[in-house]
Amino acid sequence: MDITTNPITMLPTVPEQVLPSASTLTSTAAPIVLAGATGGLGLLIAHHLRRRGATVRALVRPESSRKAEAESLRLQGVEVVETNFNSVADLTRACTGAACVVSALSGLRDSIVDTQTRLLDAAVAAGAPRFIPSDFSADFTTLPEGSNRNFDLRREFQRRLEKAPIQATSILNGMFMDLLKGQAPVVLPGPRRVVYWGDADQPLDFTTMVDTANFTAAAALDPTTPRFLRVAGEVATIRGLQAAASAAAGHPFKLFRVGSLGVLQSMIKVTRTLMPANDEVFPPWQGMQYLHNMLSGQAKLPTLDNARYPDIRYTQVRELLAR
Repeated sequence: MDITTNPITMLPTVPEQVLPSASTLTSTAAPIVLAGATGGLGLLIAHHLRRRGATVRALVRPESSRKAEAESLRLQGVEVVETNFNSVADLTRACTGAACVVSALSGLRDSIVDTQTRLLDAAVAAGAPRFIPSDFSADFTTLPEGSNRNFDLRREFQRRLEKAPIQATSILNGMFMDLLKGQAPVVLPGPRRVVYWGDADQPLDFTTMVDTANFTAAAALDPTTPRFLRVAGEVATIRGLQAAASAAAGHPFKLFRVGSLGVLQSMIKVTRTLMPANDEVFPPWQGMQYLHNMLSGQAKLPTLDNARYPDIRYTQVRELLAR
C-alpha cells in the first residue's frame, strides 16, 4: 500500500543496526536489479541493499534519471541505468548478470500487470535466477476476487509469475504502519479516537516501510527464499492500537465503532459510486477496501518469518505514533 512520504527525507531516520558482514550475505558480486527505485519504497530498498554491502543497479525511466531521487541513489553508490520500460529487449539488457530482480513498481494495471510482466520476461530472458514482485501488502492470496481492486491486479500478475521459469518470492507485510500517522482513518489524534468497523479484537498486521525495505533487502540477498515470506513489525488489535495511541500521546484514546463490516461494505459501494476515481491508485474507496480486508481477518498473515533475518529490529506502533 503506497504512502506519499518523501523517501529522501526519510533516509537519515533509518535506525542503525548491527548487520552481518557483506561476505556473509551473498556469495556473488552479481548486482541486485531494482525497478521502481525512485519510489518511496524502492528508494528505501536500495538504501538497505547498499547498507548490506550489495551491488545495486536501479532501472529508471529517462525522465526520472535527473530527479532528486535518482541523484540520491547515485550518492549511495547505486548504478542508475536509464531504461525503456516498454521494451523487453531494453529491460533484458538492464537485467543481464543480475543475482535477483526486485520490483518496487507502483500503480495500476499498466504498472502492476503490464510493466511487471515485461520486467519478468526480461529477467527470464537475461537468465536472472530470482524475482521479487511488487506485492508488499496484506495476504491477498486468501481474498475473493473483486474484494480489492489493487489486490486483483496482483493476483493477475501472480498467475503469470507462477508460470515463469524463475524462482519467485513474494513479500507480504500487512499494512504499512506509517499510514497510521494520518493517511488511514483509524487513529485520529484530534478527537482522540480509534475508529473501526467490526470486531475490536481482530488481529491486524502492520510493518513500517523502512522495516519492509530492510526485510526485502535481506531477502534479495538470500538465495534460499521460499515462494512467500510474511513479516509483521507488530500484530495489534484495534484495542492494541488504542493502548499504543494512548501511551504515545500521553492521554487516553477512546474507541469509536462506526458499525459492522456490512456497514463498511455499503460505505465502499456508495463512495465508489459517488467518487469512482478509477485512474487513481488509492482513491478513498480503495483504502476502505483495504481496511475491510484486514478487519475481516481474511487478509491476516497466517505465519510470520520475522526471525529469518535476526539483525532486523522492528518498529512498534507505539514508537511510530510517538515520533
